[in-house]
Amino acid sequence: MSAWCHFNRSHAVRTLILMFLVGSVPLLSMGFAHAHNVTAGDAGYIQEIWGVKLIPFTYLGARHMVTGYDHTLFLFGVVFFLYKLKDVAIYVSLFALGHSVTILAGVWFGWGLNAYLIDAIIGLSVVYKALDNLGAYQRWFGFQPNTKAATLIFGLFHGTGLATKILDYKIADDGLLANLLAFNVGVEIGQILALLVILIVMGYWRKSAKFFSQAYSVNVIMMSLGFMLMGYHISGYFVAA
Repeated sequence: MSAWCHFNRSHAVRTLILMFLVGSVPLLSMGFAHAHNVTAGDAGYIQEIWGVKLIPFTYLGARHMVTGYDHTLFLFGVVFFLYKLKDVAIYVSLFALGHSVTILAGVWFGWGLNAYLIDAIIGLSVVYKALDNLGAYQRWFGFQPNTKAATLIFGLFHGTGLATKILDYKIADDGLLANLLAFNVGVEIGQILALLVILIVMGYWRKSAKFFSQAYSVNVIMMSLGFMLMGYHISGYFVAA
């Protein structure tokens, strides 16, 4: 992270410009803010089916992960500065463990949390990881949080967010456990697909001489998107109250 110490005043100006531009985007047509939502068609299907349906639930889980922008943003931030496949495997496994536990337990035991608040925390996870990549905690507080523990903890929140949405559609009790396991397998398949794309892109990008200067800007954008998610969902919480 020592490379960040060489940024000069021009980078600060660029940061302000980027934050203004990103903040001007109207919540990415509102679809970004609803990255966790189950689509109307999927919701209707979930409510109508009965019994064990492994393939459909696997597909639904994979599609959710691939199209879940908040998941992908956090995952992108987690592997941003991981160069060894061993490290990537460790961190991604911790994230998978976290969201797997709360997806399964949340739906099985009926843990219902406020969707707006949990999604705001998920937005916070994106902000946290972007700041971590920028070395902010070391500069501001003089210490580095445990990145593995943070990945696991935020994984728990990501899974809780999805479980909260699924509970709204009242999956049939018949075949519930098998269907939940299939859904979770699908989520992991989707995560692997998203991760492969991220790693391929990062592999080519890191060969560029401008990687570190561009990485700074990209993490600022990621942080801004996380703040946008937080702001949207916190506002939704108070409007819905």
